[in-house]
Amino acid sequence: MIFLDDIDKKILNAIQLDFPLMHRPFEHLGEVLGIEEDEMIRRIKRLCKDGAIRRIGPIISTKKTGGTSTLVAMKVTDERVDEVADIINQYDEVSHNYLRPANYNIWFTLSAESEERLHDILREITEKTGFEVINLPTKRLFKIGVKFNIK
Repeated sequence: MIFLDDIDKKILNAIQLDFPLMHRPFEHLGEVLGIEEDEMIRRIKRLCKDGAIRRIGPIISTKKTGGTSTLVAMKVTDERVDEVADIINQYDEVSHNYLRPANYNIWFTLSAESEERLHDILREITEKTGFEVINLPTKRLFKIGVKFNIK
């Protein structure tokens, strides 16, 4: 369990949607929240290490930058899940990789510069693992913004 004090909670609430795009964003956030830049950085590092923050970065529209993306499902035997996940995670184009308690137990998102590269990666993963991939491209996009109110 992660312990969050009031300042940690304020940091998590502040960075979810409006991370400042400027030369010294942590100095700015510190000013807004009433703490020094070095304390802000120290807290952010701890929150990352503790798992409260997974990443700080942009969400780029693959389609708008000329690329393509898909959701992929695999049915992998329990004894090979870690091995297969390690193979999938070797690709920079994989942004999420989840284990689900279902028949198709590994799910990941794959974004590539072209359809050809996307299909090459899927073929390589199939060849390296021996398991079939199910390619589930987006048919209709529903973009839902989520902001958690940390109290």
